[in-house]
Amino acid sequence: MLTVQDLELRVGVRVLLHPTSFRIAKGDRIGLVGRNGAGKTTMTKVLAGEGQPAGGKVVRGGDVGYLPQDPRTGDLDVSAMDRILSARGLDTIIRTMRSTEGAMASADDATRDEAMERYTRVEARFVAAGGYAAESEAGRIASNLGLPDRVLAQPLGTLSGGQRRRVELARILFSGAETLMLDEPTNHLDADSIVWLREYLKEYDGGFLVISHDTDLMRATVNKVFHLDANRGELDQYNLGWDAYLTQRETDERRRRRERANAEKKASALVAQAEKMRAKATKAVAAQNMLRRAERMLEGLEDQRASDKVANLRFPDPAPCGRTPLTARGLSKTYGSQEVFTDVDLAVDRGSRVVVLGLNGAGKTTLLRLLAGVEAPDTGEVLPGHGLKIGYYAQEHETLDTARTVVENLRHAAPDLTDTQVRSVLGSFLFSGDDADKPVRVLSGGEKTRLALAVLVVSAANVLLLDEPTNNLDPASRAEVLGALHGYTGAVVMVTHDEGAVEALAPERVVLLPDGDEDLWNDSYADLISLA
Repeated sequence: MLTVQDLELRVGVRVLLHPTSFRIAKGDRIGLVGRNGAGKTTMTKVLAGEGQPAGGKVVRGGDVGYLPQDPRTGDLDVSAMDRILSARGLDTIIRTMRSTEGAMASADDATRDEAMERYTRVEARFVAAGGYAAESEAGRIASNLGLPDRVLAQPLGTLSGGQRRRVELARILFSGAETLMLDEPTNHLDADSIVWLREYLKEYDGGFLVISHDTDLMRATVNKVFHLDANRGELDQYNLGWDAYLTQRETDERRRRRERANAEKKASALVAQAEKMRAKATKAVAAQNMLRRAERMLEGLEDQRASDKVANLRFPDPAPCGRTPLTARGLSKTYGSQEVFTDVDLAVDRGSRVVVLGLNGAGKTTLLRLLAGVEAPDTGEVLPGHGLKIGYYAQEHETLDTARTVVENLRHAAPDLTDTQVRSVLGSFLFSGDDADKPVRVLSGGEKTRLALAVLVVSAANVLLLDEPTNNLDPASRAEVLGALHGYTGAVVMVTHDEGAVEALAPERVVLLPDGDEDLWNDSYADLISLA
């Protein structure tokens, strides 16, 4: 179904992947893992035909359904359902049928007859494409991903980022593609939708490759694991399920450490002996042979797995501010005919910690955008208090300028920093050398997350607005973010599906959308986090 021959990936002069070959056949369920920035997203783009390799080739034997981390669609005026149906060309057929039905009611005989003849042809195409059963299937997939009929009828431009991503996932699953490339498919899904997706992938009879930091998804679905090693630029392939892979990888690492330790011990003894013999002219040749033998002992060894680097993250010391740096009164927002929420009040006191909960589409992201001043409310107002300095982390990374490089983005956010200081900050977030000069548009989701967090670090913000800050992060980077969040002394308003993030935040209050009800936090709300 998909054959990869001597695939090589590079970013500038940096090698992401040395030439490697593999196949994805029917029944192959592959989990692609590796730390953020290793090249996983770049690799899936190339496999899906959305990017070009530095070398080698990809032969696709059938359709590939590709879900990128940040899906985009050009036409935001089409309905969510039409977007899903477009995967099989059904959207165009249905629109033609509807317009033809209108012409069939014409009083003009010629127009009516021509429309009836055209309708027969179009209906035949509709039936061949799956007909009403396919339309029902699309609705069923969408419903299981948390997209009710009300949302499916709306234009894409009125949906939240999370809803649009679920529309794209539904479209890919509905497409009938023989091979799926899924980059973090559980982002923005509630608990029920994740369980459904898990079962769907377990039963999928094609082949797929999935990038995910959801270990439960990997454990339940994959029968092979590819590990992209960022330090060696190698793809280690394991024909094992998730738990067996973890065990085997650790066994391999212990073996490598043991073999290297033994070889280094023997080589060290040879070198010591050679150094003693070199002083004697009669034994100089033998000493040189011993040194060469010691070198050969080490040359044939597999490299030990270098520890993955992790961004060194600490949120900024908040700038001084008044008692209540941010207040919102009577906020409402409507997109078209869709009312998101009305009459929401919120007072963010200095150092307070607030979590916003609500079902997908309840307006959580919209509320943060209003508080950040990115978007204006229909009614109500957002009032800055004395000394307010906002740091806004957007789940879709809209705060980053994709036309600029990594270093240009940070320099724009902190114009008072010297170039050396800017690059030092970026280095602590694993952007060093050529990586700091990459355009933001080519970054993976995890890299964009790191850059957006770096911008927060230099902001001196005293109110952080965080929208799903742990999405796209590998476990080590996520732990770093949670530790920084726990130690931050400014105010935080956070939207998240991550129970660990809420635990690290230790919120004092909760705001429930779309009603805007506010309450003191208690453990009974914890059950709503994964559902929100």
